Amino acid sequence: MAKKELAKRYDPKAVEAKWYEFWELKGYFHAEVEPGRKRFCITIPPPNVTGELHMGHALQHTIHDTLVRWRRMQGYNTLCLPGTDHAGIPTQMKVEEELRREGLTRYDLGREQLVARVWEWKEKYGGTILRQFRALGCSYDWRRERFTLDEGYARAVLEAFVRFYQKGWIYRGERMVNWCPYCRTVISDLEVEEQEVNGHLWHIRYPGLKEGPDVVVATTRPETMLGDTGVAVHPRDERWRDAVGKEVLLPLMERPIPIVADEYADPEMGSGAVKVTPAHDPNDWEVGQRHGLPEIMVIGEDARMTEAAGRFAGLDRFECRQAVLEALQEQGFLVKVEDYRHIVPHHDKCGTIIEPLVKEQWFVRMRDLAQQAIPVIAGREVKYFPDRFRAYSLNWLENIRDWCISRQIWWGHRIPVWTCQRCGEQIVQVETPTACPQCTSPALEQDPDVLDTWFSSALWPFAVLGWPERTPALEYFHPTDLLITGRDILYLWVARMIMTALEFVGEIPFYQVFVHPTILTRDGRRMSKTLGTGLDPLDLIDKYGTDATRFSLLYQCTSTQDIRFDAEVVANRVQHSPIAEMGRNFCNKVWNATRFVLLNLEADLPPVKEETLPPLTDLADRWIVSQLHRTIQTLTQALESYTFSEAARLIYEFVWGGFCDWYVEMAKARLEGEKEADRRTVQQVLVYVLERTLRLLHPLMPFLSEELWQQLPHEGESVMVAPWPTVEEARFDEEAEAQMELLQDTVRALRNICAEVGAKAGQEIEVIALTDSAPLRELLWQNRHYLARLLRYTPGVHLRDWHFLPRSAERPRQALSATVGEMDLYLPLAGLVDRERELARLQAELAKVESALERSRRKLENRDFLEKAPAEVVARERTRRQELQDLRTRLAERLSVLSE
Repeated sequence: MAKKELAKRYDPKAVEAKWYEFWELKGYFHAEVEPGRKRFCITIPPPNVTGELHMGHALQHTIHDTLVRWRRMQGYNTLCLPGTDHAGIPTQMKVEEELRREGLTRYDLGREQLVARVWEWKEKYGGTILRQFRALGCSYDWRRERFTLDEGYARAVLEAFVRFYQKGWIYRGERMVNWCPYCRTVISDLEVEEQEVNGHLWHIRYPGLKEGPDVVVATTRPETMLGDTGVAVHPRDERWRDAVGKEVLLPLMERPIPIVADEYADPEMGSGAVKVTPAHDPNDWEVGQRHGLPEIMVIGEDARMTEAAGRFAGLDRFECRQAVLEALQEQGFLVKVEDYRHIVPHHDKCGTIIEPLVKEQWFVRMRDLAQQAIPVIAGREVKYFPDRFRAYSLNWLENIRDWCISRQIWWGHRIPVWTCQRCGEQIVQVETPTACPQCTSPALEQDPDVLDTWFSSALWPFAVLGWPERTPALEYFHPTDLLITGRDILYLWVARMIMTALEFVGEIPFYQVFVHPTILTRDGRRMSKTLGTGLDPLDLIDKYGTDATRFSLLYQCTSTQDIRFDAEVVANRVQHSPIAEMGRNFCNKVWNATRFVLLNLEADLPPVKEETLPPLTDLADRWIVSQLHRTIQTLTQALESYTFSEAARLIYEFVWGGFCDWYVEMAKARLEGEKEADRRTVQQVLVYVLERTLRLLHPLMPFLSEELWQQLPHEGESVMVAPWPTVEEARFDEEAEAQMELLQDTVRALRNICAEVGAKAGQEIEVIALTDSAPLRELLWQNRHYLARLLRYTPGVHLRDWHFLPRSAERPRQALSATVGEMDLYLPLAGLVDRERELARLQAELAKVESALERSRRKLENRDFLEKAPAEVVARERTRRQELQDLRTRLAERLSVLSE
């Protein structure tokens, strides 16, 4: 049989599609209920059906798949259940954009036809992100894919609504909500994007009535003053103590409004008095509730002024702003105008500025639900990684507000409430009623609103497994093991899932919550296609390959909550990414190492099992096998603790730094040697280590590891279902590790000296070692063939000879030195450098350093620099001075050696 030979370079495109199709055809992703077998289950956060893969998704689902593949290899019956969210508002927006291009609105079609059009859109475009998950290598159980509007899931949503209603936890009432005038619907807090903008702060005088004082208030929204029903001052603000209870006249509206005492007013801001518009500001609404102030809605659902705005009725809110300012100026009420940078809430889907409105909506009472969730989070029944998010969640639950669950759109789960048009009876049930139970009239009208998307997704972990039925899948896979999410939906989704699971299933929905970091641009800005800073992970995959992209994401996934992804992006296109390039280089390193091993294997070499590995006597063999098992142990611990950056670093350093840079180079000498038994042992060790390393690598780099594992002697049909390597503590060899560390330190020291003197490839060197340690002399002498070979590579010199002397011997002259353990190494410079030329070069370099040091000294003694320069600039200069001082010391030492 001929030896296998890989291509000279790894080509991801030639590998990825092939293996994904193979895995899927083999059914490796699918999990059936197997009572008695240990299982591992994750239900993915369902992306919007409108969504496309972005960097947050790429990180999140790389983590998902890494854990799923790892647990599968550990023998768990592994289910990662995928699906999508119907995403009511953004999905309907997509279709309404199409309608506008046709010159139509949703009202031209009517509800049924619009919903039909949305279904058509979903069938045509809705699976994009799931296809992109496949490109990322996600091994999800596609046979169990769910959609939040599929028949079974929709029934679960309506069942949850009815049960909440029957307990008195769902009610209809008036509260302040976030209203989008463009989409004409309430939106959730999560859909509000707060943008910092340049604006103005207008100071307006409200004249006092009945000997009351004039009051100057400041506002960024002067159009809302038309709906003011009060002015608030702080109860402990002495300036306004006598004004409380008096009235001022609302300019332009000629309406008297009271001055009330409320702690919401900040005495440190401006005059200490604030206008109160209960119908158009959430904080003002709270003040109004406390003081019984009326709510006057002057801005309507279409963002135009209502009849209550008097002569300004019909104007757009921003047109009204200008008109109000002109009127205030004319009548002498506008005191001053200031430039002001402030936060303005926008709808994150359409970009429209949000209008806070008081509207009658459907709400869920959250206090009792929260009280059920608090003990399981406080008691760590649900564990958070990092743990600080547990405290944040508890704080939110302890201060929870009722949840607005109704939306004024047509795509979604329609609220299951019908009103009899004859007698007014209200019917709340899952099935559509045919007649009123009170008067038998068939004239029933269903509530027009649909449920908030977050209401349906709050049921996700158990609804996808068959709830409200107690299905075998629900019994076996629930509670799920882990939820992986970003911090932005920690409360609006994660906490609500815990509450609903406790209420409906009687148990927590997951045992652990891992909160992954948020990915930012290289300079710390948020990623945005609109701003041109968006980074498309598919670009990275196309440019560097899936495995390199996954590895680069995991390598940066630390315990901090922000990742600055190092990539140059121009017009949302990746130009260059050093971190992804590092991942690609690592792929090529693994590929080339495997190529080397395959070229040096006998064609008949069988798989190397633990029990068939021969006794190891050579230091290199003992060391690399010990290092392998250390890596198995620490890498497994890293995955168990969700320290993905540590996992990536460990495998990187073992493969590149241990296996490739050291063991493979040491193995070459023996593979080229004449001892057949020794060559056979090296081959077995190479396969033993590499095959297990590819198994360790598989969860992080699935495609590369499968392609290479298939080329090596192995057992089984896929690395994906091969067993995760286990630690054999008998393979730990502390003596070999200590001895190898000495060899490595020796090689590094000699390489550094050779590099320092500019030794050229092919030059011969001799080494004088001063040591009194007989074991150390013996170690170096027995492994001198390794030392010679390792020095041949960087910087490429030939080790001609070793000389051992006691430490009391006279120090060699004109030789550079380094200390390694109990040994002083000397490298004579004769023959390595031109002494006179090197002396001149060093003296010139030392003069430059001295000059730079003098400039740095003057700068750091300059009081103006120390007081006015930013702290980081001063710190950088001090670091630079220390580096120059260290360099001066090294140059002086070199000059001293050469001058002897």
